[in-house]
Amino acid sequence: MGSQERVSTVIIGGGQAGLAVGYHLKKRGKDFQILDSRSRIGDSWRSRWDSLQLFTPARYNALPGMRFPGSPAHFPSKDEVASYLEAYADRFALPVRSDVKVERVTSDGKHYTVTANSTVYEADNVVVATGAFQKPRIPEFASQLAPSVMHLHSSAYRNPGQLKEGDVLVVGAGNSGAQIALELAKTRKVYLSGRETGALPRKIMGVDIYRFIWPTVLSKTVETKMGQKFQAKAAKGGDPLVGFKLASVEAAGVERVGKTVGVRDGMPVVEGDRVLKVANVIWATGFAPDFSFIARPIFHDDGYPKHHRGVVKDEPGLYFIGLRFLWRIRSHLTGGVGEDAAYVSDQIAKASR
Repeated sequence: MGSQERVSTVIIGGGQAGLAVGYHLKKRGKDFQILDSRSRIGDSWRSRWDSLQLFTPARYNALPGMRFPGSPAHFPSKDEVASYLEAYADRFALPVRSDVKVERVTSDGKHYTVTANSTVYEADNVVVATGAFQKPRIPEFASQLAPSVMHLHSSAYRNPGQLKEGDVLVVGAGNSGAQIALELAKTRKVYLSGRETGALPRKIMGVDIYRFIWPTVLSKTVETKMGQKFQAKAAKGGDPLVGFKLASVEAAGVERVGKTVGVRDGMPVVEGDRVLKVANVIWATGFAPDFSFIARPIFHDDGYPKHHRGVVKDEPGLYFIGLRFLWRIRSHLTGGVGEDAAYVSDQIAKASR
């Protein structure tokens, strides 16, 4: 038999979203516990590819109550983000339990039961802060690739040294795919597959573009026409490239090819019925939601929860945070999650009164 604990609010996920909710709940004097499946705060960032840098300047990556260190115009590395999150949790003494995998969330209509490892938590509220990027999305035909072809999702990519010698096909021409293709093109032949997602300039009139779009475009809610337009575009896959264009990727030696449509004789096939004889394939094809641990009928057919600003109306006490378009266009960004965290924390505080 495992142990049992009673806590007012369980926050599932110790990344930026979960920590931001913890900050606001602590300010409101509320009892809570953060559960994180990783061994160390920030590990979800440390596990990304080695050369990854954010395309948002540091001033837009801060969580509530603590500025991001260094120059506000600096573009942080993934390890800097990880260290910042760890320092944030330490500064505000947020109660995070690491290496705790939540297996099940159920409800009897009055309280929630959160089963994690060998412990059962009884809670009035559950905040799901597992993030917008959970389950790698890989096409089914990937299993038909020849054993000689090494293939992996972009979330498992670290650096060129882990790949086999030979050509690479990167599937997905969004920011991740284009950046990985550029890195690999320094040492080998690279094909980049996927539709063009558009591009944003790094600067306008010498000023970083985020100075313009953070308080305007990215602040729009999902109830505005612009917010709905961004949602519709995102549903088709791929965000606009920031700071460079696909033309610069091609100039670096990357060959653009059409959509990857299948496999023939163990090799990937792209539009135009062209077979690419490559040694590696990287699937920069995004993620699908995975809330299978929540045993409540609150999900749309696409796997995302039914909610308003993170509040699940049909399940009092159940909240979501850190999802794309939770409320604003920037809701999933590190510097944008604080606003949603404040709102969700307010709802928890009001309900407890």
